Amino acid sequence: MQRRYPALFIGHGSPLQAIEPSRYTAAWEQLGRSLPRPRAIVVVSAHWVTNGTAVTTATLPATIHDFYGFPAALYQLQYPARGDAALAAQLQGLLAPTQVRADTEWGLDHGSWSVLRYMYPAADIPTIQLSIDATLAPRAHYQLGRHLSALRDAGVLILGSGNVVHNLRALQSSAAAPALAWAAEFNDAVRAAVLAGDHQTLIDYQAMGSAAQLSVPTAEHYLPLLYVLGTQSGADAVSIPIDGIDLGAISMLSVQLGP
Repeated sequence: MQRRYPALFIGHGSPLQAIEPSRYTAAWEQLGRSLPRPRAIVVVSAHWVTNGTAVTTATLPATIHDFYGFPAALYQLQYPARGDAALAAQLQGLLAPTQVRADTEWGLDHGSWSVLRYMYPAADIPTIQLSIDATLAPRAHYQLGRHLSALRDAGVLILGSGNVVHNLRALQSSAAAPALAWAAEFNDAVRAAVLAGDHQTLIDYQAMGSAAQLSVPTAEHYLPLLYVLGTQSGADAVSIPIDGIDLGAISMLSVQLGP
């Protein structure tokens, strides 16, 4: 009998992580080495936000360089993982009655490939993306994760990619800058709730006060965490593969469910 596959939320941080190895990227590499090889990967990335829910169905999804003003070397990177139209169709069935549009135009954005190039550098595991529907409330995103849970029993890695603290206006100029007080407060609160299995607090994060409001000025980087938590079962161990605050206001907190 196949073991239930782990699920991950990764704090992906700046696109520069893709070309500037760090303690965070070393942790991603270690995850790729230590986890069993997945049959396929479904990514919920902060960088694909839509009206309505969509899933990628391209056979050869493009590597999307969805950022501006970075070094030329970053734009030259490619992550040529194949898509998986059959998995996308299975996902559409699992999420019913939510309508999930098949999308052949979107590929793999940097929320996906900047992490996966460290975890699986050969790009030899079929990978699809599920979009974040901007019209849904946090609980609805969590409930979609509940439906995705079945894929973990089929050897599929559910990977949420975002940052639980993501305030670009508050970024500090140095990577060595200490965490801003409100960023550390919210990051600590999220970590504690994750480890306690307190999903209700995490769904209702907007009620967590001014630290939450400053840490999550827009929801797209936080919501991938809820998809991953939605897949959690009572048998899942919960661990934190890596943590930290980058540039004062970007949380690199990562969460592993299982094995």
